[in-house]
Amino acid sequence: MAKVLVTMPDEFLNKVDGLADSENCSRSELIREALKNYMRRLSKSQIENASANAEILDDILS
Repeated sequence: MAKVLVTMPDEFLNKVDGLADSENCSRSELIREALKNYMRRLSKSQIENASANAEILDDILS
């Protein structure tokens, strides 16, 4: 597994660590899951946008 160096303000890192503690997981686990959720949400948004654009195009061409 690759390692990644991420820079963030100390205050934000403290919040991340606090959340990881409350979720009983490691900092790495928490960040991985957050990124997975972000990417999943982004993909859904892109699909919804493509569908909406297809409907608009269909209306224009009809």
